Amino acid sequence: MTTSSNSGQIDFMHWLIRLIAYIIDSIIIAIPTAIIYLIIIIASPNFFAFGGFLVVPFIFGILDLLYFVFLDVNWGGTIGKRIMGLQVQLVKGGKIPLDKAFIRNISKIYWIFLILDWLIAVLTPGTDRRQKWTDRYAGTTVVQVGRAPIGSTEPPPSPPPPTPNPAT
Repeated sequence: MTTSSNSGQIDFMHWLIRLIAYIIDSIIIAIPTAIIYLIIIIASPNFFAFGGFLVVPFIFGILDLLYFVFLDVNWGGTIGKRIMGLQVQLVKGGKIPLDKAFIRNISKIYWIFLILDWLIAVLTPGTDRRQKWTDRYAGTTVVQVGRAPIGSTEPPPSPPPPTPNPAT
């Protein structure tokens, strides 16, 4: 199921499924981020006085980048993507290497870059409308390989052929 989306129209269901997958992954990353942050606060009580609140997005971004790169290379997608039936592939098919995974996920280092990455993808035409801008640069895409719990970007199955009338 690695058909490309070349129709020129944006598949909003695909982007919604990707957003839900990202939210699931963000919840997973938020847990260790909170633990690290609490350890830092306990170790340094004056942490907030020196701008410690600015550290949380940095910790989250680094963990986010490492999580996405590692799982994209080793599993073909993150836990959120697997739940939503998505997989990261090279445009020509196949697993992505480490360098391409890093390029496609670099925008996740800070949330505003990710929003810009998605907006550029939605607002500018590309050969595959499922690609973020960094996906285009890396030569990767996200495809639907399973059924998502909220819907599917796959076309509905074609109806079975009509049964022939019995000869009378």
